[in-house]
Amino acid sequence: MTAPAEPSAVSADTAPAPKRRDYAQFVVCAVMAVIGVFLVVDALSLSDGFAKVDPVGPRLFPLVIGGGLLVFAGVLAVAILRGSTGEADSGEDVDPESPGDWKTVGLLVGLFVVTIALVDFLGWAIIGTVLFAGAATILGSRHWVRNIAIGAVLGFGSFYAFYVGLGIPLPAGILDGIL
Repeated sequence: MTAPAEPSAVSADTAPAPKRRDYAQFVVCAVMAVIGVFLVVDALSLSDGFAKVDPVGPRLFPLVIGGGLLVFAGVLAVAILRGSTGEADSGEDVDPESPGDWKTVGLLVGLFVVTIALVDFLGWAIIGTVLFAGAATILGSRHWVRNIAIGAVLGFGSFYAFYVGLGIPLPAGILDGIL
């Protein structure tokens, strides 16, 4: 029988380094808190309006979401102060040394600007088709006919889902009277 091995003393060289606090995460806390306060204040100023018969009322969801944001901002702030940091992404298939693809970002921003500018004139069904098909093409799909077909299904489908299913009218644009 052998004697149990004595635990080795940890030297100062092998001691784990103390965790660094990532104070930049407080920006996320601040944004969450500002949005939470905005939602709560705005929800408290809502009138009942047409929802007088609704037992829940229009205030419930903004209050719940705003309150949740405030709670989670506080929890995140405490976690940051205690030294909790996220684990570095080691399994990503991205080269962190490569530059950003600013051409793609610029094209997507341009597509969103065109969508915003033309949604009233062309209507959601058409501009939604252009938005979905354009985004797929910009992000690398080279099947233009399929992109347009899927975009049309999404654009017209979301138009009717909002208009018929939810009762929320989206702009019909040049197709007004046809849709």
